[in-house]
Amino acid sequence: MRHRKAGKKLGRDSGHRRAVLRNLVTSLFQHEEISTTHAKAKALRPIAERMITLAKRGDLHARRQALSYIMDKSVAHKLFDQIKDRLLEHQGGYTRILKTGRRSGDNAPLAIIQLLLAHEEKKPGKTTKKSVKGEKKISEKISDKKVTSKRKMKVPEDEKEKVEKP
Repeated sequence: MRHRKAGKKLGRDSGHRRAVLRNLVTSLFQHEEISTTHAKAKALRPIAERMITLAKRGDLHARRQALSYIMDKSVAHKLFDQIKDRLLEHQGGYTRILKTGRRSGDNAPLAIIQLLLAHEEKKPGKTTKKSVKGEKKISEKISDKKVTSKRKMKVPEDEKEKVEKP
């Protein structure tokens, strides 16, 4: 049993696993989006977020810690100079994992892991509250005299008169 053993082994010994994750982190910060297996993406996420946290700290010791893990010096400089500035106001959740399907050779589940950008936020025009959506739909249905759902909606008598008069 693997009680209290954090992290995935990914079918590799420790040296190979560390090398794979170092290469994935370097590629992620270089291209800002990579495609890999879902298990590798889930193992990569905490390491990438730790590197971004080091970049946000920004002191010499943090830079040296990141350089000891990231394979390419220019990618580490990009992380500390450009990527850090986009993510300063975020408190975590710097990456996104999207499932994309399965690989044709061995049917392994694939995923895209990407860095979130600071300008990607929720659109202000949409509301997520159910009551607001329901009220909006009711007013549209009454005015258009259409019912789009499978169940028919009961309209009060005074509103029926308003709809029929104009």
